[in-house]
Amino acid sequence: MKIDHYAKLVSHVYWERKERFALDRDIYPCWTMFAAQDGKFIYSIDDHEGEAGFGDLVICPPNTWFHRRTVSPLSFHFLHFNWEAESGADPKTESEFGEKFHLIGKLRIADEERLLSDFRYLKQLAPERDQAAHANKQHLLNDLLLLLTFEQGNDLSSGHADIPHELQQAHQFMSAHAYAPLNMRSLAHSLKLSPVQLTRRFRCAYGVTPSEFVTELRLSRACRLLEETELSIDKIASRCGYENGFYLSRVFRQKRGMTPSYYRKTHRV
Repeated sequence: MKIDHYAKLVSHVYWERKERFALDRDIYPCWTMFAAQDGKFIYSIDDHEGEAGFGDLVICPPNTWFHRRTVSPLSFHFLHFNWEAESGADPKTESEFGEKFHLIGKLRIADEERLLSDFRYLKQLAPERDQAAHANKQHLLNDLLLLLTFEQGNDLSSGHADIPHELQQAHQFMSAHAYAPLNMRSLAHSLKLSPVQLTRRFRCAYGVTPSEFVTELRLSRACRLLEETELSIDKIASRCGYENGFYLSRVFRQKRGMTPSYYRKTHRV
């Protein structure tokens, strides 16, 4: 699937153990996502209805009634956003992008580790209202939506630009071997592609380059290990596919804006 649009965040609120919704239905001028971190709720959006909980993202299009009722105390992320076209994309398709790729109703994310990581960051950023926090929230929103497109890729109809088989193979291989040394040139040649072709085609299909995809997988694991273990930076690096702690620290600081040590200090309970 060619990702030529991205979600531009309008607002984000995190609710902790909400017993009931103030309104049993509402209608919004932009796209809306309910992402349950704990608890369950019943929803209805046009002909989409059911029960949702952790692992489910419930997405409602603009100007559409969203009916909802809590089943148990609900902790959830409530996000408003709009679709915007990247440079060169057809702006006429912006309002139809979500419908085109079936991003409506309840959508299940299988990668619960990545989902928990995104939720953790969103919860941490929820009280912040400055420009940097907003930009980070927008990145996390797009990561959630990108996960959906990754996992739905094989289920899209033939009319929706299916991802070529060799790129699916690349995605599967990198997901399985992200935490070991990876040679992108060898991977490209095994798929009968040049490294440039692999990078360009993977970016068109998944919205990120192969290197960016692997880096995010590695850093997500590094964050979890920093939070949950007492392992040294060198040992964490070896478990995340990096040669040593120095290289992990350099990439971590570039992508997360802080050192691994500072991240551990500020993210331990």
